[in-house]
Amino acid sequence: MGGEQPSVPSSGPPDDGTVDLGAALTPADGVPAVVLPPEGGPWQDRMRAMLRLPSTERPAPPGDRSSGGSGGGGGSVPRVLDLTLRIGELLLAGGEGAEDVEAAMFGVAFAYGLARVEPTVTFTLLGISYQPSLTETPHTMSRTVRRRGTDYTRLAAVFHLVDGITAHEVTLEEAYRRLADIRRNRHPYSSWVLTGAAGLLAGAASVLVGGGPLIFVLAALAAMLGDRLAWLLAARGLPEFYQFAVAAMPAAAMGVLVGHYGHWIPGATNLQSSAVITGGLFALLPGRALVAAVQDGLTGFYITASARLLEVVYLIVGIVIGVTLVLYVGVHSGARLNPDQALRAYDRPWVQLPAAMVLTLAFAVLLQCERRVLLIATLNGGVAWTVFGVLHQRAGGNQVVCTAAAAGLVGLFGQLMARYRFVSVLPYVTAAIGPLLPGSATYFGLLALTQQHQSAALGQLTKAAALALALAIGVNLGNEIARLALRVPGASAPRRAAKRTRGF
Repeated sequence: MGGEQPSVPSSGPPDDGTVDLGAALTPADGVPAVVLPPEGGPWQDRMRAMLRLPSTERPAPPGDRSSGGSGGGGGSVPRVLDLTLRIGELLLAGGEGAEDVEAAMFGVAFAYGLARVEPTVTFTLLGISYQPSLTETPHTMSRTVRRRGTDYTRLAAVFHLVDGITAHEVTLEEAYRRLADIRRNRHPYSSWVLTGAAGLLAGAASVLVGGGPLIFVLAALAAMLGDRLAWLLAARGLPEFYQFAVAAMPAAAMGVLVGHYGHWIPGATNLQSSAVITGGLFALLPGRALVAAVQDGLTGFYITASARLLEVVYLIVGIVIGVTLVLYVGVHSGARLNPDQALRAYDRPWVQLPAAMVLTLAFAVLLQCERRVLLIATLNGGVAWTVFGVLHQRAGGNQVVCTAAAAGLVGLFGQLMARYRFVSVLPYVTAAIGPLLPGSATYFGLLALTQQHQSAALGQLTKAAALALALAIGVNLGNEIARLALRVPGASAPRRAAKRTRGF
């Protein structure tokens, strides 16, 4: 009895030559416990933190809620996956970034008891895979997004639904019912209201770049005509490329008429034809798609970003073709279109600021924003233009840098408001960047191109592209600053960034 010694575990490898993988892979300070982030914060933050964990390290769901918390079972898995895909489809079709769409899909599946899910988002295809265990066959489903449109009211409703699901307040049956109601809901504004908003946007943009009351009316009428033509082509099923090309023609034609016959109008001296065309371009430039493309690229969704950027290129090419054709005819018919025409709005800040706010309001209506969002988005646009004016026009800063700074402020304020209300950031940001869109640089580049001034055209179009990229990057940077400034829930121990966001 007394001769037996207690066995001491060996710190070296076993004598039989095998390796204890559990001991070999355990860090010296132990494995940090991974806990579900607190549910008081935005669900986007919680689900992003979960998605960045390997599936084997994710905490288990609080319980199988696939049947409203009554237990569910394997038979309900296809319904949960189907609901997840339908919610992701509405978000992606509404212009939401791929990262937030993946977070929403994972949040819905996780809330209903499915932990080992892997959502996949590309430009037009959604997929999700669920593996119950390592030995069972995975369930895989996909859904194609065939119709995309802009309705931020519907987008907000989907966000509220996801918020309720992730808070475990909505059963599966109720979620299906609410989703069906969201799909059936009509747009908050009719097509004629949208046409009037397009005219108001173009008129305000023309004042922003130096136009007077008459130019405001002419730009508004041209934009409204272009909008109705686009609606007509859309009803016939023509692609958006042709819709944008045709919608750009009335504004260019109105500018040519002003340049050709403006001096015959009694009391109308020094009419700026450039302001009419620039106003029409403001109403057509795809700022929403550009911001979404850059956001997806910066967050690592390169396929989706490339597809969205290609969409932006096609739409801009359509606008270029429509405007260039009309300008070519106008220049060769003797219209007085001066590429060196001064923009006197820069010397009238008290006219410029209200015009920027009206432009933002009209843009928000075109995006089908909720009525309670209109005031905040309008104020955000006014603040953005004020910052840009102070930095560029008063302090003499570089236009590209000042645009990025103003857009960053837009993204910062928009993200703070979105986190406060637990909604998407897009309604607060997209309309507010409207006054900063490079409409003037685009017009003068196209005009120089039609007048065979290739070097000047290249310079102006390059400037327009730089301003557009600065706008999109600034918005994304403002969003990230807001996330860093506020406490973001995450794992209990610090973790390295995911490989796709870490670079090489």
